[in-house]
Amino acid sequence: MSTSLPRFAVGLAAGALILSGCAASPGASDGKERVTFICTPQEEFCQAVAAAFTESTGYPANYVRLSGGETVARLSSTGDAPEFDAWFGGGAEGHLAAADAGFIEAYESPNASAIADEYRDPDNLWTGIYVGALSFCSNTDVLDRIGADAPESWAELAEPTFKSNVAMAHPGTSGTAYQAVWTEVELNDGDEDAALDYFRQLHPNILQYAKTGSAPGQMAGRGEVATGVIFAQDCQKFINEGFTNLTTTFPEEGVGYEVGAVSLIKNARNSAGGQAFIDWALTAEAQNIGATVGSYSVPTNPDATITDDMVDFDDLNLVHADITTAGEHRSELVARFDAEVAPAPRD
Repeated sequence: MSTSLPRFAVGLAAGALILSGCAASPGASDGKERVTFICTPQEEFCQAVAAAFTESTGYPANYVRLSGGETVARLSSTGDAPEFDAWFGGGAEGHLAAADAGFIEAYESPNASAIADEYRDPDNLWTGIYVGALSFCSNTDVLDRIGADAPESWAELAEPTFKSNVAMAHPGTSGTAYQAVWTEVELNDGDEDAALDYFRQLHPNILQYAKTGSAPGQMAGRGEVATGVIFAQDCQKFINEGFTNLTTTFPEEGVGYEVGAVSLIKNARNSAGGQAFIDWALTAEAQNIGATVGSYSVPTNPDATITDDMVDFDDLNLVHADITTAGEHRSELVARFDAEVAPAPRD
């Protein structure tokens, strides 16, 4: 089913590089203990967030860049002695899946009252920090070569014309890909069998299942495939970086969207620092950082700056996702996708 969000603009430029690493912000004073957070957006965004958080609060900060799917696995490996204090970015349904596995604890930030209720978990397990729309990111040169137009529907993407010319991430490793899977569930009135049947039909067209959500856009930019299924802000980021042969289109049946979230890790070594990080992440100051590093997802804080690079969400036929249900079904759906459609990529 579809619905319209309250009027706001969303940027079609941001993204996540396929890098996974750790970085430290400059040192801080006041004897505050270091905060270590998981960061799911692109590397430049993570670096800027760590540095700005330290400058604003005095907390030194480290981060590890992990996709939504990788996060639960990493948290599972440390059990009751987690190495992280907070998780920044990635779809809220991923945060809920982590909460169901026992890795996230509730925290109601005093700054959460500035965020609209639709971008907040009623049990305070996560709070939204940005919103982004799922899209088709296509290379116009490759489209010309295979005799196709930029796809404007999920049905069109599954046509034989696109055989071996589509890239998407795997929902077992990527929140972006899981958003695509859950969008099909919503479009099929909650029928998970029908959603998986669509991806079985699409499978012959998939050249490669990537590990990270933005990688398919890079593949399209390099001409390896005609179309990548990624968030629109990622596609625009690549366009701004020089892949000017890319174009963004949206499926007419319905456009899935993610609410990127921030949450507190359960049994965190530095819980107070993790809470301070969440408080800061919900401010307009923090949410304005994205645009400075080419990340134009819409901020959830109404006082944050909307830039000229942003497009009106009201132009899209949005699919309203039940985030709670999406989070609850993630493990089951990913396992079925792995078994019935394609296995997750390995290192």
